[in-house]
Amino acid sequence: MRASPAKGSRRARTSAVLAVGAIALALVTGCSGDGSAEGSDKDGAPARAAKALSSAELEKLLLATGDVKDYKVTDGDETIRQDMSKLETDKPACDPLARASAAQPPGATDAGASNGIAQDPAAFKGDLAKEFEENFSLTIVGLSSYDGDGAEKAMKAVSGGIKACADGFLLRTTAAQDTKVARIAAVKPSGLGDKSVAFTLDEDLGGGFVLTSTTEVVRKGNTIATFHTRNSEAYEPGGVSEIPAEIIKAQVAKLK
Repeated sequence: MRASPAKGSRRARTSAVLAVGAIALALVTGCSGDGSAEGSDKDGAPARAAKALSSAELEKLLLATGDVKDYKVTDGDETIRQDMSKLETDKPACDPLARASAAQPPGATDAGASNGIAQDPAAFKGDLAKEFEENFSLTIVGLSSYDGDGAEKAMKAVSGGIKACADGFLLRTTAAQDTKVARIAAVKPSGLGDKSVAFTLDEDLGGGFVLTSTTEVVRKGNTIATFHTRNSEAYEPGGVSEIPAEIIKAQVAKLK
């Protein structure tokens, strides 16, 4: 049973969502139908010869304001990815999960780009302003590209990590305090792209409060897209942040 935070308004929780969450914040500062970790795999074909796209090319494939109705791009590469080299966990098998949840490439590549997609306040006028405050969400999206079969290997690492890290891990950065992930669980992915996997991540925020967020990783060819969402719902007892389906659909559609 999840405990709710001490006291605080929805406005306070919305402000917390803007911070993306403990994993991404730490970086900035210092399935098949049954929900198994195997995810959804459409092609199953052997890896073909492939050359990774450059970071500049990936930047052009990221969602932009206007691509998804009522959402706008809020931040980019320099905010989210600058401290990638400082991320590590106490279990190497969990590194791909931590990276995917912070818009980092889950596999070994230097080709990556990322941004944030948030609801546009302008779309919530008048009586809908309260709805915006109560349902605000922020999704960080990362793209990475790989030579050869690197993308397939990265997806396997994510799937393996979901199984190996079911009991959680510690995220370590240059910040003074570790982030404790209490639990990882596979959930049903979107089924888009050539393969997709998704998992929930329970963060122990102290005081008996656990915040649950969702991450999805989608491969299309030799490009991988990662999605991680925080919304106001996660700050309610038993709440879980779910990734807006329209964001995943729109981003995957832009991939080559």
